Amino acid sequence: MFGSRFDDINLKGDVFGGVTTAIISLPLALAFGVASGAGAEAGLWGAIMVGLFASLFGGSNTLISEPTGPMTVIMTAVLTSMVAKYPESGIAMTFTVVMMAGAFQILIGTLKLGKYITLMPYSVISGFMSGIGVILIILQLSPLLGHAAPAGGVVGTLTALPDTVANMKFSELFLGALTLGILFFFPQQYRKYVPAQLVALVAVTLLSVILFDSESIRRIGEIPAGLPSLVVPHINAEMFTEMVIDALVLGTLGCIDTLLTAVIGDSLTRKEHDSDKELRGQGLANMISGLFGALPGAGATMGTVTNIQVGARSPLSGVIRALVLALVVLVAGGLTEPIPMAVLAGIAVYVGFNILDWSFIQRAHKVSVQGMVIMYGVMLLTVFVDLIVAVGLGVFISNVIVIERLSREQARQVKAISDADDDDVPLTDSERALLDRARSKVLFFYLSGPMIFSVSKAISRQHTSISDYEVMILDLTDVPMIDVTVGLALENAIKDALDANCQVYLLCPNENTRQQLEKFHVVDLVPNDNVYKFRYEALKAAIKHVDSDEQQYQAV
Repeated sequence: MFGSRFDDINLKGDVFGGVTTAIISLPLALAFGVASGAGAEAGLWGAIMVGLFASLFGGSNTLISEPTGPMTVIMTAVLTSMVAKYPESGIAMTFTVVMMAGAFQILIGTLKLGKYITLMPYSVISGFMSGIGVILIILQLSPLLGHAAPAGGVVGTLTALPDTVANMKFSELFLGALTLGILFFFPQQYRKYVPAQLVALVAVTLLSVILFDSESIRRIGEIPAGLPSLVVPHINAEMFTEMVIDALVLGTLGCIDTLLTAVIGDSLTRKEHDSDKELRGQGLANMISGLFGALPGAGATMGTVTNIQVGARSPLSGVIRALVLALVVLVAGGLTEPIPMAVLAGIAVYVGFNILDWSFIQRAHKVSVQGMVIMYGVMLLTVFVDLIVAVGLGVFISNVIVIERLSREQARQVKAISDADDDDVPLTDSERALLDRARSKVLFFYLSGPMIFSVSKAISRQHTSISDYEVMILDLTDVPMIDVTVGLALENAIKDALDANCQVYLLCPNENTRQQLEKFHVVDLVPNDNVYKFRYEALKAAIKHVDSDEQQYQAV
């Protein structure tokens, strides 16, 4: 059932990897659970459910899956929106969206579309990931200042910020700032032994217990022991379209997050993951997570890299990690009671800061002005408008720019010569000698490379003076692929030549290109006797035609 993924078990490394990543996951799961609005237990059970089932049924040996910053941002928006419109059924509807997102991921994996998910320009990926980092930081400003997050997402938080600052609780700001101080300045040499997040969580919680009483600051409270309750899927007819869109956003983001992390894991282990199987495993994990009212998750970069570095080589580490976290929830849930909300807000802000693509932000203006504009545009749209709009517009504009560049390059590969002294076309000496004999009455029309729709204008420009020639040789020897638009442009070129009483010879030895031309019925316009495989033969036929026309003219 699990294939050969468990064949690479390295018991010591896998156990150590599982325990280590469980320690890393604990503070993050608590922070994401609280940040989402679903509660700390939803974050912990999300880390357990997603981690366990993605490890068992995924397509990567060492990937660690859990609630992530990007997934939490979308989950927060969905939960806030649903509960605001439907206070009684909003939570059930939100977790139904999580289940739908999982089903969408399973569909993507089953249709074998995994390889296309990450086929988007890096400037777009960088922009929306940085945008998500900004959102995560903004949403934690109110909890960091001692208040519950206001309604309205980013705009609501920023609007309420002056009032929040005026009424801030200095005790909670102190704890949050101390947490951030530990996370940013914890010595690098100790991070390999103990995660900075865990140090901050334990140290600042202990300090808060010593300095403040339990009522003066907001704390998590005890997490209920025992398994979470099942969520009965709830679909509202009025909100169905919005639920589907939210599920697509959540599912797509989970796919991107997971597959990018899996690629990082591959580079460290020198193994190759199965992207479609990974998406099916992630989808199943998210469906089960949603069913139990837990946060959705995806591949987590920090957990995955740590897992590999400490020696894990099989999915057993992911299973052990989930069991360790389950043990914490079922046996030691009371230990979370004194954890201040401000500490978890500080951890979430730190995660948001790390999600920002600093390396690209620092050099984007040097690499490409267009790439920089797209990156910042996508980031702002992600923060203030919508993730789908941001990614859709970013991909569209990036593709238009790429197509425009390709068009310029491909237009250079469309050449028409009638003089053998022109070096633009790769002709042999004997072929040039034949073209010389034609006395500029033969137009040698040469195309090379893949011909996409944007080249059609260049083809039209090159054959505008076709009436000045007696023969046109259309050379597609070096064309491996043409699309419909180019096929139609070639059809028009041939028709224009025939209308001008210009003989057309076709060179098309490439079988794929010829089949495409036959589908467009372009080959039907040229008699079989005028279709050649070699340039020399086509040029000889052209000379013969020119000479015979010359003789007929002289006879008249």
